[in-house]
Order: sequence, then structure tokens, then C-alpha cells
Amino acid sequence: MDNLSDTLKKLKITAVDRTEDSLEGCLDCLLQALAQNNMETSEKIQGSGILQLFASLLIPQSSCTAKVANIIAEVAKNEFMRIPCVDAGLISPLVQLLNSKDQEVLLQTGRALGNICYDSHEGRSAVDQAGGAQIVIDHLRSLCSITDPANEKLLTVFCGMLMNYSNENDSLQAQLINMGVIPTLVKLLGIHCQNAALTEMCLVAFGNLAELESSKEQFASTNIAEELVKLFKKQIEHDKREMIFEVLAPLAENDAIKLQLVEAGLVECLLEIVQQKVDSDKEDDIAELKTASDLMVLLLLGDESMQKLFEGGKGNVFQRVLSWIPSNNHQLQLAGALAIANFARNDGNCIHMVDNGIVEKLMDLLDRHVEDGNVTVQHAALSALRNLAIPVVNKAKMLSAGVTEAVLKFLKSEMPPVQFKLLGTLRMLIDAQAEAAEQLGKNVKLVERLVEWCEAKDHAGVMGESNRLLSALIRHSKSKDVIKTIVQSGGIKHLVTMATSEHVIMQNEALVALALIAALELGTAEKDLESAKLVQILHRLLADERSAPEIKYNSMVLICALMGSESLHKEVQDLAFLDVVSKLRSHENKSVAQQASLTEQRLTVDS
Repeated sequence: MDNLSDTLKKLKITAVDRTEDSLEGCLDCLLQALAQNNMETSEKIQGSGILQLFASLLIPQSSCTAKVANIIAEVAKNEFMRIPCVDAGLISPLVQLLNSKDQEVLLQTGRALGNICYDSHEGRSAVDQAGGAQIVIDHLRSLCSITDPANEKLLTVFCGMLMNYSNENDSLQAQLINMGVIPTLVKLLGIHCQNAALTEMCLVAFGNLAELESSKEQFASTNIAEELVKLFKKQIEHDKREMIFEVLAPLAENDAIKLQLVEAGLVECLLEIVQQKVDSDKEDDIAELKTASDLMVLLLLGDESMQKLFEGGKGNVFQRVLSWIPSNNHQLQLAGALAIANFARNDGNCIHMVDNGIVEKLMDLLDRHVEDGNVTVQHAALSALRNLAIPVVNKAKMLSAGVTEAVLKFLKSEMPPVQFKLLGTLRMLIDAQAEAAEQLGKNVKLVERLVEWCEAKDHAGVMGESNRLLSALIRHSKSKDVIKTIVQSGGIKHLVTMATSEHVIMQNEALVALALIAALELGTAEKDLESAKLVQILHRLLADERSAPEIKYNSMVLICALMGSESLHKEVQDLAFLDVVSKLRSHENKSVAQQASLTEQRLTVDS
């Protein structure tokens, strides 16, 4: 280290004199010291004030330039040296050197800038201001097709520099995307796929850029899908495949890229991984099985990619996914059920699947998870059943297959996601199915649980679905017994509250259910309707200009139905409904105007 102090002193003198030979000797000595103990040597260099001198030594025509850039690259491996390098004014001359024709100078300059930018806001900012990124991208473009080892090494360094420059910085990543870095990197990957270091650099860069929404369109216009799948097929090592997965996952969120990946044969690769890893208990294999099956489900979220893989229900992929459902592996059961839920996104697919026995498979799966079951599997299987129950022709088939009984086994679940899907599935099943709605509506345990969930303030989804199912039980059954069960279980107040929902569809469902209650069982529900302040709420809905036409219409129908109750009739009279209703006779909506005339007559006669 004493030797180092002498070198630093000598360097100060030679840097001013510019005697190349002795300068070179000093620089070699520094590089040697850095190789032996980088941190300590860097501290000495910083203390000596020599960094400022380096700026004057970074000149294109000097034979020592590459060594100076190499020293800067080495010291900038230390976090504490990055800001001093910026403060010493090294960025601008380094960026100027990017215009050099000398390959070694370019290599060391790329390293120096990359290391200064690593995790350093100041470094990145200085390189940005000096315009370094564009020059590097231009180099990548012009050197892209040359495959000799020295050039590949330079390309790797330049890719690394851009990565350090933009890592986790959205605005700099966006800048690189605007400069057209994506097509260039994709081309690099295609040409240099035999070079492990360069391939790895490209993948890390893709992983960074793919997180940005604006990158997806650019990626979609390249052949990235084809290149990644080609690369994926060659990989045997878990770590390498994992790197590719990390790029595939964010890219596959884009529908156009989903389809490209399907067409490039990614699905076959994923199915093969599942087959290889399904019985392994090694941690890496379990992780890879999860990643592959999750990605498979993600690809099915795109309408076109999903339909391509469904192939009319005859496709190999669809059949393989079906075989996951009865498997003993929870991850595969989950992915299988989620995949079915994704396939069940149009009526044709749903009808085909129900006709081919998918419902029984899902019910068997649910059965295996009733006691202390896996919540994610329960949720996924219920999601699939809910989607399958949407087409009208499927409802009766699913009801007679015993789906309601299978679903009701989860009524005791305390998990909101499961509760939410359970409610949605039952609501879909009873739509326009009077008998099923009546049977469920007389099920006291179910109705009591619904009333309880109508108060689940922490879970808006569960609360909303419970209200909607309560209303649906009345609307589809039109049954006095169902209404009595709901009154006895304390459900009326929730239906009245639902009429004030911010969602028009829910308001409407509540008003129609309340009108049926008033028409069929007014005496039974009278007290509950009074204490829930229904009449005041209806007055408010009619007086509010923002209320939708169908809300006004159904509120007036309900007012007329309430007139059969003495106490509610009196409330209506006390609230001067006539004023509000008569104004609605000139409403632009014909149905509302007509109903206003009828309601006005009714109010006048009964007053």
C-alpha cells in the first residue's frame, strides 16, 4: 500500500506531463492494486483526489485511455465511489469515448458507465444528460449481426450498461423503449442464442422492460414469442428456464402476445414440464410445476388464445387440462379448475363442457375439499361452476346433476372468496328456475346465512352477492313461503337498504323483490318494511333527479302495492307523494310517464 501511495503521487505528476510510458506504468500498478484489494485501493484513490485528473486522461487519441476507463470501471464497483465519479466530471468524457472505433476502449467505457449507473440515481441522471443511452443503442444495432467472441463480449457489456441505467426506473425504461431498444434486443437474442452470457443479459433486460405497459405493444410487433419458446426448448437447467419464465409471465398479460406464444408452441412445452414434474417432491420441481401451470392458465385469459386451445372441446390441450382435475396434486387441481373457468367464457364452450361431464368432475373435486379443504381449489372450482351456469340451457342440467347440494356444503366456510363464489354460483343457477329458487328460498339455514352475510361490511363483494341472492330467491320463485322464510330470518331490512345501492342493477333487483313481497305477503312483511323506512326511501328515489328511469318506474309500482297496508298507506299520505309523482307525468321516458299517471290516480282515489 506504501507502493500505491507512491504510484498515486507519481500519477499526479505524469498526468500533467502526459508522458505515455510512465503513465502506463502507473495505471498498470493501480489496476494490480485494485485486483488485489479493490475496496481499500478505491478508498486511497478517492482520498488522493486523483479522480478529477482522470477526466483529462479520457481522450480518444491516447493509448492509455482504455486503462483509465478500466480503472474507473473497477473503482465504480464500490457503491461509495459512484457519486465521486460523477462529481469528478467523468461521465461526459466517458460518453464521448462511446464514439471511439477502438473495441477495447468501447468495452472498458461500457463497463465504467454501467458500474457508475448501478443502483445510483446520480450516475443514471448524468449519463441521461450526456445522451449515453442513444449511442449505446446505436452500437447494439450496428454490431448486432457480428458473431465473433470479442464483439459478443462488447454487446454483453452494452446490454448490461443499459440494464443498470434503467433498472427499476420507469421513466428511463420508457426512454429506452422510445429509442427502439426492444426490436434490437429481440434481434440480438435471435442471432446470439448460443452465447449464454449475452442471452442472459437480454433476458434480464426483457424482464425489466416487460413490466412496463408501454413495452407490450413493441414486444408484440417483434418475434419475441418465437425466440423465447425456441430458447426455452433448449434449456435443461432449472435456473435458465426460470429466467425465461420471468420474462414470459409479464409478456403473457398482453392478449396479442398470448396468441403468439400459443402459436409458437409454448403450451406444449408447459404441458411437458407438468408431466415431468408432477410426481417430484423436489423444491425446484414443485416451483416449476406451479410456474408452468399458472402460465398455462394465464394464456387462457385471452379470448383468441383460449378458443384456439379449446378446439371445439376436442383439443389435446383441453383434454390434458381436464386430466389435472382428478389428480392428487393440489397445484394441478387448482390450475385445472381455473383453466375450466377460463374456457367457460362463452356459451358454446360452456354447453359443450356440461354435455361432456365436466360438472361431475368439478363436483368430485369440491367433494375432496369440503373438510379442511384447500381454499384456492374451492374458490377455483366454484368459479368454474358459476361460469358454466350462465347459459340458460345449462341451468336445469346442472341443477339435476346436484350442483346446489354440492355448493351448499360450503355454506359454513369462513373464507370470503369462497363465500363470494358460492353466492354467485347459486344466483346463476336459479335464474329463471322457479322450482330451484323456491327450494333454496325455503332453506332456513341458507337464508339465515345470507342475512348474516348481508352485514359483512368488511367484504363488499360478499355483502352485495348476499343481497342479490336474497332478491333473486323472491324474484324467481314468486313464492309466499320463500317470502315468509326471508321475513322470519330478518332479511327485509337488507332488501330495503339494497334499494339505495349505488349500482342501478342492484337497486332494481331490490325494488322488484319488494314489489313482489308487497303483492304476495304484505301483512307478514308490513312491520319490517315500516321499521326499515321503505316509504321515506321511495320518496327520496322519486324526488332525486339522478335516479334512473327504471328506478322511478319500479318505485311507483311499489308505492301502489304498499297502499294495501293501512300503516304504510298513512306514511305515503303524510309524505306528499302526489307532488313528486305528478311532476313525473311529463317525464321523457314513456313508461315512467304512464306509471306516474296510474300512480297519481291510485293516490288520489285512496286519499
